[in-house]
Amino acid sequence: MGRGSSGPPATAPAPAPRGTLRERIDRLVREAVKFGAVGGVGLLVNLLVFNLVRQVTDLQVVRASVIATVVAIIFNYVGFRYFTYRDRDKSRRTREMTLFLLFSAVGLVIENGVLYTATYGFGWDSPLQSNIFKFFGIAVATLFRFWSYRTWVFRALPVREPVTRGAPSDGSRTTQRVP
Repeated sequence: MGRGSSGPPATAPAPAPRGTLRERIDRLVREAVKFGAVGGVGLLVNLLVFNLVRQVTDLQVVRASVIATVVAIIFNYVGFRYFTYRDRDKSRRTREMTLFLLFSAVGLVIENGVLYTATYGFGWDSPLQSNIFKFFGIAVATLFRFWSYRTWVFRALPVREPVTRGAPSDGSRTTQRVP
């Protein structure tokens, strides 16, 4: 039907589905940026506490690192829950906290396992070497933490598809979105 026809008016094309690949990638990138922001500050907390504990106590390197990691885990939980994953399911906090602590403990083992191996396996225990391997351990553990937190701890709420009402009685093919 061309211009000036008496047929039904043309309707705009339907919007793309909510779960398009582009939208999913955009959500993942935003999530990774927020995770990185919290994690970056958590990294600073971790390294600052690590070096502070090493300077003011006689604790061994790995013990100082474990203390620093625990402080950073507490800091990170608050940042992840109230910034990165604030829009995620909050209905089962006990489960969330239990899984967070479990996966954080695995991350603690990964992070400090790298430092332990460098320190006691290879004898690399100067302050500079300890900081380098502490940082490397954090990086490896962060990959695990990102995957586990987003998959198991801070679960996404189910995507609600827009509800459409039936076709109008005049036979046109328009639909209405219901909020």
